Amino acid sequence: MGATTEPASGARVRGTIRYWAAAKSEAGLAEEPYEAATLAEALTAARGRHADRPTFVRLLGHCSYLVDGVQVGGRDHATVVLTEGGTVEVLPPFAGG
Repeated sequence: MGATTEPASGARVRGTIRYWAAAKSEAGLAEEPYEAATLAEALTAARGRHADRPTFVRLLGHCSYLVDGVQVGGRDHATVVLTEGGTVEVLPPFAGG
């Protein structure tokens, strides 16, 4: 079951955000839990938790995202609904990719 692109019903779910490469380094951890209804909510909360790491906060604006294995691409993060027990993969830009 992958992320949908329908507006969120407002139901918050729990899952895991996994940070890779530079995102992992800048966050200071490999993963952390989220409780949110949409990808936008999860990322806003992550920015708040790591407000003391401005490079990480800026980096999130340049990352690509996979939600439950599905590439988010250019979709509005507010329309990407998260699933209970789901996973958000945070993939920063990297050379050669």
